[in-house]
Amino acid sequence: MALPYEILRADAHRSWPVVQERWKYYQEWNDALFLHWKVKPELLKPFIPEGLEVDLFGDYAWVSFVAFDMRSVRPRNVPAFTPVSDFHELNLRTYVRYKGKQGVYFLSIEAAKPLACFVAKTMSQLPYRYAAIARLPNSFQVEHTRSGTYFKLVFSKGSAIPEKRPLDLWLTERYALFQDAGAYLNSYEIHHPEWPLQELKITSLAIHYPRFAILGLDAPDLCHYSPGVPVLTWGKKAGKL
Repeated sequence: MALPYEILRADAHRSWPVVQERWKYYQEWNDALFLHWKVKPELLKPFIPEGLEVDLFGDYAWVSFVAFDMRSVRPRNVPAFTPVSDFHELNLRTYVRYKGKQGVYFLSIEAAKPLACFVAKTMSQLPYRYAAIARLPNSFQVEHTRSGTYFKLVFSKGSAIPEKRPLDLWLTERYALFQDAGAYLNSYEIHHPEWPLQELKITSLAIHYPRFAILGLDAPDLCHYSPGVPVLTWGKKAGKL
């Protein structure tokens, strides 16, 4: 487990300085699978609240499914409690700008423990919901029975990516989250070491999320695997939309 002061010292890769306030939460994002799609900005805009600008790489917006193991989530100076601190998660995110900062906006977040979802949603106001998630060494499957949505991935890990391209960095090195909550827009600062990336090879993929069908989430345009990063986060700051 990385120590917080070691995490804070690893900051040369950031596009703006680490927040000088005391961090509030520690967590780890492990065994991460990134599947990325480029989409036309006009297709994505209906899903983005006013006040946020869709971030573009070239002429395209991007959306990503990110599947990973959340581990050791805990407040500062409090030990992790496994029933709520360790769980599988799948999120669908896109890339936005707000007041000059590049960040992410979550279209969907699913986690494998009902209690963890309740605690995370209550504390963060992020859009968590419970779903059945089964993870094996080379597969990650998610099913939300009530809505009929599912995500079924079989994969293999490839070699390390020693020299990342600008797009690799643009998609993965994001140090702010922005999320609407009623009449407010919540901002969250985060920090972690630079993601170590490997190639990810897909054997099979089936996605059924009708709400986002217009985005055309079939074969992804780019994939990554990462063993993970330790993460420090700060509390949310709310502003009017």
